[in-house]
Amino acid sequence: MLIYLIIINLKVNEMKKVIFLVDMNSFFISCELTRHPELAGKPAAVAGDPKKRTGIILTANYEARKYGVKTTMPVGQALKLCPDLVLLPPDHRFYSDTSRQVMEILSSFTPVVQENSIDEAWLDMTGCEGLFGDPRTSAGLIMKTLLEELGLPCSIGISENRFLSKMASEMKKPLGITELWKKDIEEKLWPLPVGEMYGVGKQTAEKLKSMGILTIGDLARSDRDSIAARLGKWGYDLHGLANGLDGSEIAPHAYEAAKSIGRSVTLAQDITDLDSARTILLRLSEEVGRSARKHGLKGRTVQISIKYADFKTITRQGTVSPTCHTNEIFEHGFELLRKNWNTRKPVRLLGISLSGFEEEQAVKQLSMFGSEVQDKGDEKLDKLETALDGLRDKYGKAIVNRAVLMKKEKP
Repeated sequence: MLIYLIIINLKVNEMKKVIFLVDMNSFFISCELTRHPELAGKPAAVAGDPKKRTGIILTANYEARKYGVKTTMPVGQALKLCPDLVLLPPDHRFYSDTSRQVMEILSSFTPVVQENSIDEAWLDMTGCEGLFGDPRTSAGLIMKTLLEELGLPCSIGISENRFLSKMASEMKKPLGITELWKKDIEEKLWPLPVGEMYGVGKQTAEKLKSMGILTIGDLARSDRDSIAARLGKWGYDLHGLANGLDGSEIAPHAYEAAKSIGRSVTLAQDITDLDSARTILLRLSEEVGRSARKHGLKGRTVQISIKYADFKTITRQGTVSPTCHTNEIFEHGFELLRKNWNTRKPVRLLGISLSGFEEEQAVKQLSMFGSEVQDKGDEKLDKLETALDGLRDKYGKAIVNRAVLMKKEKP
């Protein structure tokens, strides 16, 4: 069994919440550009029915937006504004598959990911500074990973709650990273028109304007009871949000219906030595096992992915006894890696995934002092892994690490 080294930060309860909102830029058309690179730099859009001038624009790239082309605009009007606009039909299955890859990458940075839509998600990055750096640095790493692995741009909002991170994500596009903390709201948030506030639709905006509330700052400074008298309970909520108050929690998306749980990483430098690859694969296996345990899943198939410096990719898989244990996932993955390693071909990306799930009542988040009985051979390992998962969930991923990984990271 691999040995753990546990480090506990006694001041962890004072840890400030760090919430990201990752918003994929012009998602549909950005997906299309990954398979139509010849359109780079040209005005292009995905339209409901490009053959009919009565169709509407679903997403336009930023080159098209410079001409005034907008989402929901009729195709005929868009072509008048931009006669050279390239129109593509939507491929929703492709976008859904790509979205799933985006969410898998985001989940490699934190297990607490909540999808808000097909092209954006909240991440609870609290306690991840030890792994990825300060919030702005870790946001840059997420942005770089999405660009390098999927070719997709994003903008990221950073704050201490969901509402402010969502508002921050809208402030700089494309490829923007914006911090919006409570201390910043008077300067950055309050001057904005009330209609730009997340959660305020056209009708609500008109009602607020009829009350003389034109900006988010006006709303924040207004009498909350007067707002509620006009808008009902939602008025109280809007008043709180305008003041930067949002107590809603991030609800991680479930993996029960997932086909696989995978993690991959694009390496800062190409590698050829198997020992370095082993360390990387162990770290990825840790994340895969943790996610599987968190969602009560055991998988029968372990698969590895290797992308070489020439961008050619191979995948290899093997069948195992149903497992969610990190060491078992790693051992099977490393055996596949060892058999297929070629020292003459530099590697730029490594990945590992677990699939073939079956739900197990025995695979649950145990309390550190729980006494659920499982198969005797696995009981101690299950309790150890789930107890350590509990520490990570409560205090952040940096709270616990494997001794072998820490040894590798020493200068």
